Amino acid sequence: MSPIPDVSVVIVNWNTRDMTLACLASLHAETRETMFETILVDNGSADGSVEAIAAAWPQVRLMAENTNHGFAKANNLAAERARGRYLLLLNSDTLVLDGAIDRLMDFARQQPDARIWGGRTVFGDGALNPGSAWGGLSLWSSASFALGMVKLFPDSALFNPEGLGGWRRDSERRVDIVSGCYFLIETALWRELDGFDPAFFMYGEEADLCARARTLGARPAVTPASTIVHYGGASTSHAPNKQVYLMGAKIGLARRHLTGIAARWTPRMLLSAVAIRAALYGLAARLRPSYTDAARMWRETWRRRAEWRDGPLPGAIV
Repeated sequence: MSPIPDVSVVIVNWNTRDMTLACLASLHAETRETMFETILVDNGSADGSVEAIAAAWPQVRLMAENTNHGFAKANNLAAERARGRYLLLLNSDTLVLDGAIDRLMDFARQQPDARIWGGRTVFGDGALNPGSAWGGLSLWSSASFALGMVKLFPDSALFNPEGLGGWRRDSERRVDIVSGCYFLIETALWRELDGFDPAFFMYGEEADLCARARTLGARPAVTPASTIVHYGGASTSHAPNKQVYLMGAKIGLARRHLTGIAARWTPRMLLSAVAIRAALYGLAARLRPSYTDAARMWRETWRRRAEWRDGPLPGAIV
């Protein structure tokens, strides 16, 4: 029996073979001080991922599934096999930079009361990818979204509270939500929470888990000392599908974690936000062709509102 690792790294792959191979190479090249195991779930890829990963990385514990379980369930399946004290969720479309995981583990030891930790993400060109951490959903954040304030004032902490507007992810900070693309958690806490809720097939699962963790005393935190590349969106290329999943996840989060007036009105505000965007972008596209794609996306999202207005979608849309 091999020694118990410090951390179990979980990667979910779905038709991102080349990115996943690059991610694994960076993980092994840049993690020098932390003993880790890698558990990789392939969600029924059709691009030769299983064969390529097995050939290049025989030390990876590969779970070749025959179907697309979604992000939440796939991580749950892998976590059942995890042996490390910590569990690190790492997206397949990431690259580990400059000993990032070693640094994240150091941060976790320095801030043990957080119990959930994350780092800083950048795009492939080195520009900030702000999606590493988020503020929680609220009636105010949904109203700001519906009225276009998030678009008009993206750097405002007041009008873009979910995006933590104005913060460049360049300081240590307590946050409501650590992104599932680079998400470190105590394995014991993960199991106490029973992992992700598989009702969230894609998007929203980490927000739901962080909300439940906070009720148990967790105080999620992120550090800029640990930076990775996160390209983003590699497994979700059809923009309306992404919005359908996102809106369903937001409404599910509102109904689970908000109370009173906020629980009643936030879903209505989100529904109104999509209707407003479908109408306004439709008008804008008549004046400027550059708005055509956005108009099409929001129009289709509104047309498919019956799929998401009651909460997260149950399965895959290809």
